[in-house]
Amino acid sequence: MKLIHTIAELRAALAGQPRRAFVPTMGNLHEGHLALVRQARVAVGAEGAVIASIFVNRLQFAPHEDFDTYPRTLTRDAELLQAAGCDYLFAPSEAELYPEPQGYKLQPPTELADILEGHFRPGFFTGVCTVVHKLFNIVQPTLAVFGKKDYQQLMVIRRMVAQMALPVQILAGETARSEQGLALSSRNGYLSEAERAEALRLSRTLKELIAGWRAGQRDVAALEAAALQQLSAHGWQPDYVCLRRQLDLGAPAEGQPLVALAAAKLGKTRLIDNLEL
Repeated sequence: MKLIHTIAELRAALAGQPRRAFVPTMGNLHEGHLALVRQARVAVGAEGAVIASIFVNRLQFAPHEDFDTYPRTLTRDAELLQAAGCDYLFAPSEAELYPEPQGYKLQPPTELADILEGHFRPGFFTGVCTVVHKLFNIVQPTLAVFGKKDYQQLMVIRRMVAQMALPVQILAGETARSEQGLALSSRNGYLSEAERAEALRLSRTLKELIAGWRAGQRDVAALEAAALQQLSAHGWQPDYVCLRRQLDLGAPAEGQPLVALAAAKLGKTRLIDNLEL
């Protein structure tokens, strides 16, 4: 695997490579990221190139969030990526990717980007879309792989690709979990041992929400309120627990595929999770 830090060097390295699979990350990698890389390798084939990027994107962090303290583990990440079958690791500096203040930004549609995560993290999806679009322009991938754990982000990226007519196929990777069921996240490292055990409640709460719907309960507001109360009673600070349509994250409807989503803070750590019906 080749480690590359500049746009010019990456473009030169990829010249003549028509089939490219791309996995953008912010680093501090875990098995979930590596599963996406392996999925990219299968999708692009032995003759294609698999490119991963590591860049902690300031544009998607609010001033009070953990941009400065977000774990940066490039040496370890590079070893993991190489073992997973990555061919090129693009790890630009902030000055390389944003040589001047990023005045041009990509604003996603409010009906998708200003709900749920976008409501509690204003500007988050503008930062995500701007950096992903820029990385797509740099890498020019045939396909890109994003994890379902960031469910709303996956939907936002898919819509961006469709509306901007980008020639990139978007593949979704299933959420990787610990043996106990905790969705893997780079921020799980912030959890204490006791918090890690309690964190399993988030996925259990989503399962209970789904079980209520499957049992015929159709008062969605009551189901969601009970889920929020369950988390709050055990020391969580929930932002949302909700049941939505998979299609567009709109209100659930009979006969349509649904997804249960949650975001909540446990101690100082904000966790997200989702389960598809």
